[in-house]
Amino acid sequence: MAYRPEVRIGLLTREFPPDVYGGAGVHVEHLVPALRGLVDVEVHCFGEPRSESPGTHAHRPPSALRQANPALQTLGVDLAMVAALADVDIVHSHTWYTNMAGHLAGLLHGVPHVVTAHSLEPRRPWKAEQLGAGYRLSSWVERTAYEHADAVIAVIDGMRRDVLECYPALDPARVHVVHNGIDAGFYHPDPARDAVRAAGVDPDRPSVVFVGRITRQKGLGHLVAAAHRISRDAQIVLCAGAADTTEIAEETGKAVAELSATRPSVVWVRRMLPTFEVRQLLSAATVFVCPSVYEPLGIVNLEAMACGTAVVSSDVGGIPEVVTDGETGLLVHFDEHAVDEFRAAIADAVNALLADPGRAAAMGAAGRARAEREFTWERAAARTAKIYHSLGS
Repeated sequence: MAYRPEVRIGLLTREFPPDVYGGAGVHVEHLVPALRGLVDVEVHCFGEPRSESPGTHAHRPPSALRQANPALQTLGVDLAMVAALADVDIVHSHTWYTNMAGHLAGLLHGVPHVVTAHSLEPRRPWKAEQLGAGYRLSSWVERTAYEHADAVIAVIDGMRRDVLECYPALDPARVHVVHNGIDAGFYHPDPARDAVRAAGVDPDRPSVVFVGRITRQKGLGHLVAAAHRISRDAQIVLCAGAADTTEIAEETGKAVAELSATRPSVVWVRRMLPTFEVRQLLSAATVFVCPSVYEPLGIVNLEAMACGTAVVSSDVGGIPEVVTDGETGLLVHFDEHAVDEFRAAIADAVNALLADPGRAAAMGAAGRARAEREFTWERAAARTAKIYHSLGS
């Protein structure tokens, strides 16, 4: 298919550099440059103006909503986006934060609306802790947008199944799969160790690393509990900040303090790390652990794999399509009704790789090869552009 660069896309996202904190933000950050050249992309995001990013338009909540429920503030930003989208051919929204902007822009301006599904509100009931009654609003927004979208892009096959299960009114023919990519040029086995030492980690000792936000979804509490059984020869490195709520922040602080009191070498990095520091910590790790209880894909697993590090992960969502059990890492079954067993299995899997560093290194090498072979942003952009053009044909 010959792509037409003059097709103008309004890509809608909450996160965009320099304000990127989650997997959806990482996705958009790398997809946009890969898309440009195939199509004309104008980015509409939340926050302050991005003078350093041509073709990027930032929107903030109306002043009258500054003290309102966060979900209501989001809709205020969405309306500002809709007003700015009159001259696009297609709108493409990412996460519920911009889904309503995409839906309304499609109606108002008579253009197709594409949604990328990074996660699903029905699969994240704990978000009610963060949004309160706004969770009902975010759930309504997502359902409305998905059921009326001209195309829905799932980032993994398992996510496509989830989308159709949560929203059975959707025509399956409108739900496509486009895998996330990984910047294997940036995420690679990094021999530098200055950031590792600066974080308080000894690069000459084994380390077990977690990178993620403090949220129910990421399962940090399960890893902290499991760490009581992980070999004391290994350092437990928790790169975790940005708690969803005060309650979960306090729970995590108490659990980490109890862990530190019972074993040595617990390092908790609470600040948001620059990506080059994350790359060093992942590269220096013996094992990366992803104990998520819900994860459509888990882009951080790809980052660890690209850095040549073995992965121990839960088997939820699309993770088994990323981490090949027994080859690039070890998968642990998660059952919300058998939490103790899950935590014990995490510890057992981590200990197995700590006890066999040769096996861990071989898994890391296989993970690097898989990331380079199967997950590229160029491939993701080409498949996304193909969907755009199918809507305009």
